[in-house]
Amino acid sequence: MRRVAIIGNAGGGKSTLARRLAQVLAIPVFSVDDVQWEAGWQPAALDKVAAAHAAWLAQPRWIIDGWGAWDLVRTRLRAADSIVLVDFPLRIHYYWALKRQLRVTLGFRDGWPPPGCRALPITLRLLRRMRDLHVSTRPQLLRLLAEPELRDRVIILHSPSELRVFRDAVAMELPTAM
Repeated sequence: MRRVAIIGNAGGGKSTLARRLAQVLAIPVFSVDDVQWEAGWQPAALDKVAAAHAAWLAQPRWIIDGWGAWDLVRTRLRAADSIVLVDFPLRIHYYWALKRQLRVTLGFRDGWPPPGCRALPITLRLLRRMRDLHVSTRPQLLRLLAEPELRDRVIILHSPSELRVFRDAVAMELPTAM
């Protein structure tokens, strides 16, 4: 695992997984949210996001967490040697996202939201976006991941227990991974 794309709905633990894999594999981790959102949840200029994305992909090793524009997603997935799809039932994504929103709002968690953004004001918008992503975007992503050039690089995690098993398995393979 040298170039890892982690993708999936909000609240699935993608960022936490990305940070853990980055520690274990000694690979830099990049979050799409950190470049696609400016202070106050204002969208960043597309060329700024694309430039950051291209710089990440130019590196020999990376973990990229998140979505972004669909053309960037396609480019990233094709450049990745490992693609991790966190694809829990929507109710689990909702539960974990709401738990995260509460913990961030109360100051018990850091690492999200992006700098200059507050979690609480976007909660309802986030929940609507999660439903839309699950219903509309997820099927497109599954079709893309089923393409012959990508399907052998895809790891789909269907539950929190599969996520833990995967994370622990990568950690146990550390001596052979380096």
